[in-house]
Amino acid sequence: QVQLVESGGGLVQPGESLRLSCVASGIFSNSMGWYRQAPGKQREFVAAITNDIEYYADSLKDRFTISRDNAKNTVYLQMNSLKPEDTAVYYCNAGGPSSRAWGQGTQVTVSS
Repeated sequence: QVQLVESGGGLVQPGESLRLSCVASGIFSNSMGWYRQAPGKQREFVAAITNDIEYYADSLKDRFTISRDNAKNTVYLQMNSLKPEDTAVYYCNAGGPSSRAWGQGTQVTVSS
């Protein structure tokens, strides 16, 4: 059974940081990624790591960093200098957006 379990979301003030984690079980993919969906908006790409190469949404690459620990089958998303517009549910993905391997999401709220 494939499971992706995210954690690390929460409520932070603008300028603060968060680190999201996603533990995968039942699947090991060369491509793991993060997407997010804000209220009233479509899900959008945040970052991915594919064969150890990192990819980012252009608007986020200066503040967000993706990494993975293959031994733990875990992917991380370090988010720095958070802004209110980063508020969204963040989803972990394995195998690319066309796969069925998605986590349940973790809420990130950036507000003063």
